[in-house]
Amino acid sequence: MSATPIYKRILLKLSGEALMGGFEYGIDPQFIARVATEIKQLQAQGVQVAVVIGGGNIFRGAGLAQGGMDRVTGDHIGMLATVMNSLAMKDALIQQGLDARVLSALSIAQACEDYSPRLALEYLQKGAVTILAAGTGNPFFTTDSAASLRAIEINADVMLKATKVNGVYDSDPMKNPAAKRYERISYDQVLSDNLGVMDTTATVLCREHGMPLRVFNLNNEGDLLSLMMGKDIGTVVEQG
Repeated sequence: MSATPIYKRILLKLSGEALMGGFEYGIDPQFIARVATEIKQLQAQGVQVAVVIGGGNIFRGAGLAQGGMDRVTGDHIGMLATVMNSLAMKDALIQQGLDARVLSALSIAQACEDYSPRLALEYLQKGAVTILAAGTGNPFFTTDSAASLRAIEINADVMLKATKVNGVYDSDPMKNPAAKRYERISYDQVLSDNLGVMDTTATVLCREHGMPLRVFNLNNEGDLLSLMMGKDIGTVVEQG
C-alpha cells in the first residue's frame, strides 16, 4: 500500500439506509460514531472530506409519491430527511473532535448554512468535514445525482459510494453466489449492462466530467482508510 493517501479531496456518498446500522429505521448512534471515527482517520492523513447522505432511513420522496403524495412534496420531505441525517453526522464528527459544517441546498438558516461551491471549498481547505445536505435542492433528483454534481463542483479527486456489497458485480451477489465482481469497469459498460450502480443521471454526470467512482462496502470496518492508502478494495468505475 501507499505511504500516503492516493486521493487528497474526496466526496463520500452514504445511503440513508446505511445509517440504520442494526436498526429497522432511523439512526444507529454506534454505526454513525464508527463512520465518524473512520473519517477522522482520513483527516489525520490530510484528506479533505465532503459527505453526502441520503434520507431513505427516514423518508424517501419517490416512495411517498408511490403512496399517493404529490411527488414534489414527497421529494422536499426526502430532502429534509437528508438534512436530519447530516446534522446527526455533524454531531458525531464534532464528538470526535473534528470541525464539521452542514451546507444545505434548501435554506434552513437556524440549522445550517446555505450551500455554495465556494463556501464548500473554503471549509474543505480549512480542514472542516463538509456535509452537503438537501440533495440538489430540486425535486426529481436522487442523492446519487446530487453527490455526483457536488463532487464535480468541489473538484473532488474521486467519489466514494458506500454500499452493502464490496463493489460492482455482473449480477446481484445477494441472489447469485457466483456473481463476478469487477475490479475496474467503464461508465459505458455500467450503462449498457444496466448494472444499477447509480441512477442514469448520476452516472452520465460522472462520465461526462471524468469523475472516477469507487464502490465499496462500508460495513467492512477499515476498508475506507485502506482503499485511500491504495489497497485494491471494491470497484473503480471510470471513463472507458
